[in-house]
Amino acid sequence: MSSDLPSRQQDILKGLNSKSRTKVQVFNHTMEVFNQLKDVLNEMSNDLNDLLDNVNDRRVRLEYRDRGKFEAELKFADDVLIFSMHSDIFQFDRDHSIWKTDFVKNDADNAYCGVINVYNFLSDSLKYNRIEDLGYLVARIFVNKDKYFLVEGKRQKRSVRSFGKSQLTKEELVSVIETAILYTLSFDLLVPPFDLVKVASVEQINDKIESAKLQTGKRMGYKYNSDDVLDA
Repeated sequence: MSSDLPSRQQDILKGLNSKSRTKVQVFNHTMEVFNQLKDVLNEMSNDLNDLLDNVNDRRVRLEYRDRGKFEAELKFADDVLIFSMHSDIFQFDRDHSIWKTDFVKNDADNAYCGVINVYNFLSDSLKYNRIEDLGYLVARIFVNKDKYFLVEGKRQKRSVRSFGKSQLTKEELVSVIETAILYTLSFDLLVPPFDLVKVASVEQINDKIESAKLQTGKRMGYKYNSDDVLDA
């Protein structure tokens, strides 16, 4: 058994070196993309605000905010989009359609990806710190070791079938962000079902008096489907 140990150690070291190198490449490219995304958000908010110069209502204007290394925020109208980069690297589960693509069949390491999630919250949820309010995932961007990408999300057009065909550019980021904004503007706050809100606790009412903390969400009480999430 001891004679096998050196070769096993070599296999372990080889696996560690290969996987860690791949994951470092993925992280670095995802971080690069996320920093570029921040620049795009800032430019986009400035450009659109210039076109809104005659509108005095601040609620209509776009406000970009850098929330730290892994988060950014874009506020417009009554909505906020939170762009959040996960610090870990992910692999797709074996049932995912990405494994059917030649790009991944030819090199399984292509399926290691960094993830940037895009969540939609009501701006008042953050303003009044309503910690029970619901946000909704409207898109997520996957970036691999060579900066090839795919996007899953509401009305997004870069599906699994396009993975490996083009690298992520500034123009692609603009398209992803614009699609997320347009979807969010059409994603209205619905009145929750009567039976869902017919009972409230004293604590909830007292909290509401202080800071409007009754739970709110655009689809609270309704099913939020992945009906137009492209994944194949």
